Amino acid sequence: MFINSNPTVEGPSRAFRMMEQGPGRTFYFVESVAAQPPFSCSHTSMQSSSLLRRAATLAVIASFSLSFSLSQAADLSKGLILCTNKGDQTLSLIDSETNKEIVAIPEEGITGHEVIASKDGKLAFVPIFGDSGVGKPGTDGQHIQVIDLAQKKIVHTIDLGRGLRPHCPIIHPITGDLYVTTENENSITIVDGKTFKVKGSITTGQDQSHMLIISNDGKRGYTSNVGPGTVSVLDLEKNELIKIIPISKICQRIAVSNDDKFIFTSDQTMPQLVVIDATTLEIVKRIDLGDFGYGAAPTPDGKSLVLSLISGDRVGLIDLEKMELTKTVSVPRSPQAVIVRPDGKKAYVSCDRSAQVAVIDLETFKVDTLIQAGKTADGLAWAPAQ
Repeated sequence: MFINSNPTVEGPSRAFRMMEQGPGRTFYFVESVAAQPPFSCSHTSMQSSSLLRRAATLAVIASFSLSFSLSQAADLSKGLILCTNKGDQTLSLIDSETNKEIVAIPEEGITGHEVIASKDGKLAFVPIFGDSGVGKPGTDGQHIQVIDLAQKKIVHTIDLGRGLRPHCPIIHPITGDLYVTTENENSITIVDGKTFKVKGSITTGQDQSHMLIISNDGKRGYTSNVGPGTVSVLDLEKNELIKIIPISKICQRIAVSNDDKFIFTSDQTMPQLVVIDATTLEIVKRIDLGDFGYGAAPTPDGKSLVLSLISGDRVGLIDLEKMELTKTVSVPRSPQAVIVRPDGKKAYVSCDRSAQVAVIDLETFKVDTLIQAGKTADGLAWAPAQ
């Protein structure tokens, strides 16, 4: 990266030479230049010299800042896509650059449905739910597996003490603590993000609290309670239940807008996306979808919501200014979870009946490629590159 066509920016006594090395990295060298002869140096020439030196310094700083910003932006596309495979009881680690599975790590439990990565991308957390689905009879899991993504193996097991059916894990954006739905207790369990010890719990006041989302400011939590068809609103500063919002007989999944103003959940009795105002805690809109919605995630610019349409084997794009469905694309059978890459260019959708993850180009809104994962691919998470 050069400030102009001449790679040397000179002042009267110094020259800044620039050399690029590696992507987005620019190095500057200060070289001495022979001093000008000491003949009559006027006040005007001294001012000019000072201005030139200052301009050169500012140019170096500006160029370095731009170079650093571009380097940081480029890193947003690099990382691991984590996918839980319920049928195989494994966690797939997928390279975001090659769109290939690197390894499938055994979970050593039956079975993990969802996954989340630590903020630094070093660890993954997989709650072991049990051998059945939400609200159905079966075994009751009580562990959360902690997986080191560099070592590609389980390095710790968090024991909740009894069979609580832990399901949806979320990392608190401020504290870094782990919050996980624990359905058999109608609660959210809080685990210290450093010691992995249970710190406490928050009641949701409802059965089948299956999915959880935390507001970006870390102050609120929201659960979708499947069988009751409600959303629980939680105060995460006081660790208490604020309100229960009726949606329908059944609702699934939960998402929050980037500005924390709206909450989204999908009605499972009518093909509608329900929009809740986060200030009034009232339903303000029902968006017709044509098919039943499921997993959802906002784009980084906050303008859109990417939503799986599970009954139609499609993925939709919701315009959040108009609050309407504007685009759809066909994907393999039974699309489930959705994550959006931090640079906003790609979305990843697990398709459990095909054992694949669909990669959607968000500029064209077409399927870019299909990644082979494991049997009954379900939960997804993004782990930033190390």
